[in-house]
Amino acid sequence: MSLAAVPVQAASGAPGAGEAILRRQRVRESAARTYARSFPIVPVRAHGMTVEGADGRRYLDCLSGAGTLALGHNHPVVLEAIRRTLDSGAPLHLLDLATAEKDDFTSALFESLPAEFAARARVHFCGPAGTDAVEAALKLMQTATGRSGALAFTGAYHGMTAGALALTGNVAVKEPLPRGGEVARLPYPYGYRCPFGVGGEAGADLAATYVERLLDDPSGGVVTPAAMILEAVQGEGGVVPAPDGWLRAMRRITAERGIPLIVDEVQTGVGRTGAMWAIEHSGIVPDAMVLSKAIGGSLPLAVVVYREDYDGWRPGAHTGTFRGNTLAMAAGAATLRHVAANGLAERAAAVGERMAARLRGLAAELPVIGDVRGRGLMLGVELVDPAAEPDACGARPADPALAVRVREACLARGLIVELGGRHDAVLRLLPPLTITDEQVAAVLERLADAIAAASANRPADGAAGGAAGGPASGTAGGSASGTASGTAGGSASGTAGGSAGGSAGGATLRGQR
Repeated sequence: MSLAAVPVQAASGAPGAGEAILRRQRVRESAARTYARSFPIVPVRAHGMTVEGADGRRYLDCLSGAGTLALGHNHPVVLEAIRRTLDSGAPLHLLDLATAEKDDFTSALFESLPAEFAARARVHFCGPAGTDAVEAALKLMQTATGRSGALAFTGAYHGMTAGALALTGNVAVKEPLPRGGEVARLPYPYGYRCPFGVGGEAGADLAATYVERLLDDPSGGVVTPAAMILEAVQGEGGVVPAPDGWLRAMRRITAERGIPLIVDEVQTGVGRTGAMWAIEHSGIVPDAMVLSKAIGGSLPLAVVVYREDYDGWRPGAHTGTFRGNTLAMAAGAATLRHVAANGLAERAAAVGERMAARLRGLAAELPVIGDVRGRGLMLGVELVDPAAEPDACGARPADPALAVRVREACLARGLIVELGGRHDAVLRLLPPLTITDEQVAAVLERLADAIAAASANRPADGAAGGAAGGPASGTAGGSASGTASGTAGGSASGTAGGSAGGSAGGATLRGQR
């Protein structure tokens, strides 16, 4: 029987279960913990999009491990690949030695990449986090070009290690640290809050022109760098998709000046944006791609794939103990092939368009919704103060305090949604690619009700309503009234209490690499 079919009252947890675990976590874990502050729950089981807490409550997960779970929790294809590998007796740890699982994963990965890129590509297996793959890509290009420094963009997020952090745009996490390498910060085309105050296509054109003029200016202060790195859709930066024309301009500008282009596809890859890889929307062919999250099929794995021309490393130039995660390679290969064989990228595009259209329609009813944007099933809803004066582009000031209340209200209604963006005022939707039409309806209705309740300053528990003993079948779909009662169950004070933890004071990077 699936989790969605089990009544909440029949779940294993008892009221208050997990509180001791949460107390011990607060005492024993570091002050840097993040998601645990936003979601004070103790998950005990999960399947697909449904997560069940120790207290018996169930939630629809629109975080998906920050985009890691392309197929949702414990997908049968992934579990079968893991069980098959375990039963085979294959070694689980072999550094970077060749294995059948590694060979199969590499084949599946290259089959999924754009043909023009894959035809001349090499892959390097990194430590099992996207940030290490970013470090590897930087070192690769520094070695190949003999240059240092990099070009990166406002709003960027590339990880939390020193080099990756230097490329990241968020100042709050960088201020306490010694300064890293030389990074030239360039304007990213953010239509809603355009850095040039014009927005739209004109703003993107200005952003491209600025980059080109700066690089050609002998007094511009920018030494020719080892690489440019960018995200086709900024995730932590607030779900900001780059226009295809701007991406093509960046490829042309870098190619003409002999600057390698690295595209960070850690969060956008494996069908998330409505194409297997986000670069496919614009048709650009980068010099390197940084990949992690979903490529491991829910398990830790990270690689950098690059043009063979740049393969000038000496043996051991970028090494690490945990580069040979056999289970992740097996799960990753199964995930890549399942996404491709079942057209899940195409479905993500269609479902994402439908969700975005519904959310834009809500903006007319809920003026706190300033902007809805994204690509595929990587969507963002920016919350604003509707009473404040708009800027030259019509954007009103972000409202991070409201965003925190909405996140709490969502959790009380059985919906896990995290925040991001420059001011932590963007609701980020990253559901699994396997989300059903019923679940889409439930997510949208719960989210709409949470925004309405939070913006009206209504108590979060008043709308969650219903006893925990109600049927959980609504978890996978149905109307908001049927899904919210009995899914979130009980009051918000026990479920969402304290989730504001350090979020409203400014953008918080959540260590998702």
